[in-house]
Amino acid sequence: MDNKIKIAVDAMGGDGSPKKIIDGISDHNKKSKNIKYLIFGNKDIISKYIPKSLDKGSYDIIDTKNFVEGKDTPLEAVKRGKNTSMWLSIESVKDKKADIVISAGNTGALLVISKLNLKMIENIDKPALSALWPNKIGMSVVLDLGANIECNEKNLIDFSIMGASIFKSLYPNDKAKVALLNIGSEEIKGSELLKNTYQKMSKIVNSDFEFKGFIEGNELMNGDVNVIVSDGFTGNVALKTAEGTANFITNELKKVFKNNILGKFSGLINYFNLKSFKKRLDPRLYNGAIFIGLDSPVIKSHGATDYVGFSNSLSVCEKIVKGDLINKIKNNIYREN
Repeated sequence: MDNKIKIAVDAMGGDGSPKKIIDGISDHNKKSKNIKYLIFGNKDIISKYIPKSLDKGSYDIIDTKNFVEGKDTPLEAVKRGKNTSMWLSIESVKDKKADIVISAGNTGALLVISKLNLKMIENIDKPALSALWPNKIGMSVVLDLGANIECNEKNLIDFSIMGASIFKSLYPNDKAKVALLNIGSEEIKGSELLKNTYQKMSKIVNSDFEFKGFIEGNELMNGDVNVIVSDGFTGNVALKTAEGTANFITNELKKVFKNNILGKFSGLINYFNLKSFKKRLDPRLYNGAIFIGLDSPVIKSHGATDYVGFSNSLSVCEKIVKGDLINKIKNNIYREN
């Protein structure tokens, strides 16, 4: 009996594909041997990049010449038909031929095609887009990052339960600590939506997570909480702000240590500290957003990442399947609704 985890891979999406996709698979395969990669895309092109070192039994190539382009609108992507690499890879999860699907392609198209193919988990009204962020002591799950601009109280509670389930799937030995992103930490602060959600969340008894109340934007990286919940508009702004700040700090440090001899000397002395700092902020380590709320998990790799980032997102796929994420969500959602 084949007990390998089967990952459906859209090989044609994102910058530098399919080469970076195949390189990412090859890199991941060195660390994880119990994986079967179902690679969807142009077989003639993909075959050129398959290294001899990659075990032939670890992958299948499902040939299709059509793919969703980065400039396509979601409607244009759907109109391309059901034989694109993105559509077929998602369909393989629907048909239970794969356990999870990943694409570095067009985000809007991926969300729409996923919703067309996959059912929602019962009692969840809206799916959410989540991702991993570093904090002082580990990692945080943050959602929603743009799938839903407007949310109600039930949506935010569902996001909290789904976010806690993601965290427990990825880090089973740690306690999920959930907080709502707000303009203040006091109960009286924020919109009526947030205050009402706070009151309802305070009454939920759940062994899988602890509700910690509100959290402000300047506390996101403290590590006091590890599941941060907001509507998609607020979450997306917070994400882009954090990314921009990290890039600004990294670039400014580079300038300081390259501008003059003293700067270069200081940089040489602090080489290992700077290298560690750079690695901590390396976005490739946190690659792999999770489209959650559907009855099968969908992973979105950043389109501009390289093969290292894609390999890390394959590791996220593996952990989610091993962590039995969908059943964790179902069990918690059904208990609370």
